[in-house]
Amino acid sequence: MTKRKKANVAQSVERRHGKTEVCGSIPHIGSVLSDAHLHSMNDITILTQQFCDYSTFIKGYKLPTIKRYKYAIGFYQRFAQIETLSDVTCSNVRALFVYGRTERGWSANTFINYHKSLTVFFRWCIKNEYIDFDPLQDIELPKLEKRLPAKLTKQDALRLLEIVYNYPYDFQFLRYRNHAIFATFVFAGLRKQELLNLKLTDVDLENLTIFVNQGKGGKDRIVPMSYTLAQTLKRYAEERKRLKKTCPEFFTSLNRNCGFTDSGLKRLKKKMVETSKIKFSIHKLRHTFATLMLEGGCDIYSLSKMLGHSDIKTTTIYLAASAEHLRGQIGKHPLNELSVNGIK
Repeated sequence: MTKRKKANVAQSVERRHGKTEVCGSIPHIGSVLSDAHLHSMNDITILTQQFCDYSTFIKGYKLPTIKRYKYAIGFYQRFAQIETLSDVTCSNVRALFVYGRTERGWSANTFINYHKSLTVFFRWCIKNEYIDFDPLQDIELPKLEKRLPAKLTKQDALRLLEIVYNYPYDFQFLRYRNHAIFATFVFAGLRKQELLNLKLTDVDLENLTIFVNQGKGGKDRIVPMSYTLAQTLKRYAEERKRLKKTCPEFFTSLNRNCGFTDSGLKRLKKKMVETSKIKFSIHKLRHTFATLMLEGGCDIYSLSKMLGHSDIKTTTIYLAASAEHLRGQIGKHPLNELSVNGIK
């Protein structure tokens, strides 16, 4: 065999098997190849991208999940000042979580989210034989606080919608669109990304339904809309048509023929918080929808379907958050109508 053929064989072995050492009469070629290959196998930045590609195209995870993975891995990499997997140790991973709790003030929920993201990444590394140990196996998780979901009162929700509509906009389109956006959050309980992903064909004003295509967890669902919401969306849809918006997204930009963006929604929310003096997040409006639905008499099963919850247990937390609902239930105590010890 010629030297050239031997070199080709060595390269083929390296590509197929990732050997760190190639036997034969030309060890120096195998050594050079193995060093470069080993470095690429260990480089955390490269592996993070491969892991995210796997999570996107094989596992089917959505962009917000991928962003969370990338941020958590990158944060650990910067904190530990490491570049390769060979620098990963149980001690510097543990130090990250200690730092997060003591210096950054992580809540239990934040701690658990970082732990989940890094766990998935390192398990992928183990499965692909990049490392042979789990650096998080001895890290205990804090107890998650059981907090009631933050919500707006009925009065604040109504006042917010009034302020959004009556704000001094320069264009009528902005008035109708912004009011329709906040009304959809309050009257239908959609998540932020679900609203931004709505297509024109997803909003059925004739049959009073909103089709949520591939919401959280990759699930489709149909959310009924009230007559009040339908009127608000119809007014916006007519203005949208008047301005000849032809993009597929239901909620669109004013100046461009494209969908309303996440950054645009953040600016809008900030403006309305400053104007109304009501502190709220977009997700808080979803909590408001759920609580008001229960107070209005909606059953927990129907509400879980409208919210898109996989487990009805997730929805039951709103039972405790609704004082009005609980107040109505306490009136069912059988002794309320009876005298106790002769006292009425």
